[in-house]
Amino acid sequence: MRDIISSYKGHTLFALILGILFFNNPLTIALTIIGANFPDLDHKIKKDTVYKIIIFGLLIFIILYIFKLPFYLGIIITLIGIIFFFSSHRGFSHSILGLFMLSILISGILFFSLNIIQNFSPLTNSLLNIVILISLLALSLNKNLYLIFFPLFFISLLLFNLVNITTLEIFISIFLGYLSHLILDSFSPSGIKPFSPLSNKKVYKKFGFFISLFLLIIGIYNFYLNYLREIIIF
Repeated sequence: MRDIISSYKGHTLFALILGILFFNNPLTIALTIIGANFPDLDHKIKKDTVYKIIIFGLLIFIILYIFKLPFYLGIIITLIGIIFFFSSHRGFSHSILGLFMLSILISGILFFSLNIIQNFSPLTNSLLNIVILISLLALSLNKNLYLIFFPLFFISLLLFNLVNITTLEIFISIFLGYLSHLILDSFSPSGIKPFSPLSNKKVYKKFGFFISLFLLIIGIYNFYLNYLREIIIF
């Protein structure tokens, strides 16, 4: 249990670094951090959280179905819970297939929720709607991160001139954060099974080293284009 509790710090820090390198919008950086904290829902100590996700998804499905709203949101939430329920620790949820599937499903939660909120919310700024959704989705984070994540996130909203994010940007940020989690786990003695459920072959730190090096090189170059070049020109 100690390893799980302490590991969230490393996953969050690595995701934050990648988020800053790849994005200049606190919304996408926040989603990167959230994506990095999802994979460990497959751990047995998180089963209570998984149960709550499934129950919550079913309730959302029933409510939306009754009011003739897009009930796909409830199906997606329930499906995410089911996947984590049946996934062994560092099994399917830590695989390449799981990476793509869960990144798409998590993005779907934001997409459908945003559509529903925009239809009924009195807020005219869709950015505020996205902030609300990210705040709700951030409940997946380790509780120890709340006091750090929320103040920094909302302070950044006040400091930066934000633009709305697209569905593709939502997916990419969650995907990047989720991938960062798999990279760090590959450095552990137990490694990960990237080809699960087709194969139980494990990969270790070599896999993590080359993937992280590739991402860092691209991220640093992107950071240079977005930030350093503007400073030099200015």
